[in-house]
Amino acid sequence: MFFQVFGHILKEKAGEKGVKQLRLYLETTVFNYYFDTEREFHADTVRLFDAIAAGDYEAYTSEYVTVELQQAPEPKRSDMLGLIERFHIRTLSFDAESARLANRYISSGVIPERFRFDASHIASATTNGLDCVVSFNFQHINKLKTKRMTEIINLEEGYRPVIICTPMEVFD
Repeated sequence: MFFQVFGHILKEKAGEKGVKQLRLYLETTVFNYYFDTEREFHADTVRLFDAIAAGDYEAYTSEYVTVELQQAPEPKRSDMLGLIERFHIRTLSFDAESARLANRYISSGVIPERFRFDASHIASATTNGLDCVVSFNFQHINKLKTKRMTEIINLEEGYRPVIICTPMEVFD
């Protein structure tokens, strides 16, 4: 299913004048992995940011992410927030439509209420027409149940599915 949807997006983009860049939503964990040099996928995360800097991808995040990053201790907090400016990552605002869609994910049992921001990340990317949510959150976001259920709900709500993946999958 992942590659069917992903392939559809690439074909859709290629059919336009020139191939457009994938529009990526960077979830909170990606900013953390950038600075955590001991993590297994640190190098892949840095590679993704380098590709964003090179103009290979359009990068987005949201106010949901900045609120979560604000909770980190210094100096990591400033370092992670600084990535947004350094790599010219666009920040999406809180909005009613994303909140409504996040509520639908929660009421459908996709993501527990106490992890509302996880639902909000996916909803924000979806309502803003982004291609992928890039995340290392394997507990609530980047897991099969979430991928399948958000795809179904998005289609029921009139949105196209958003791909949930890791930085490594962006390059595959």
